[in-house]
Amino acid sequence: MEGLTNGLFDNLQFWHWLVFAIVLVILEVFSPAAFFMWMGAAAGVTGLALLALPEMSWQIQFILFSVASIASILVGRTFFSRKSANTDDPTLSQLEHELTGNVYEVEKDIVNGSGRIKVGESTWKAQGPDSKAGSSVKVIGVKGAVLLVEPV
Repeated sequence: MEGLTNGLFDNLQFWHWLVFAIVLVILEVFSPAAFFMWMGAAAGVTGLALLALPEMSWQIQFILFSVASIASILVGRTFFSRKSANTDDPTLSQLEHELTGNVYEVEKDIVNGSGRIKVGESTWKAQGPDSKAGSSVKVIGVKGAVLLVEPV
């Protein structure tokens, strides 16, 4: 195996793993799902294991990282699953159910079927019959990030 790596991984130090852990946790900030955080934890565990056992071969380090990554992802998904949230309102956090039926003010004229409406402190793209700014429209559906509206 030495010939395959040309010594590339022979000089791995514990701090390499800790830096990798930090990079993965930072990458988590830009990720839509909690995934890199768990791999960052695994890299941290691998770095600490290498600190305790400095003679550990790079092959064992990668096996430890792989096993720790899989284990931390499974444990994280199990304990932090969205399914564990119990609520009396099964439509909670479902945009279509939250906004459908509500009346909002047109922020930017709806012209040729496209415009913007004010929802709380933000504005949303809206599709529907032409309507002037300031008029009221009712949300009749949601298509992706676009609210389907009709005049009130």
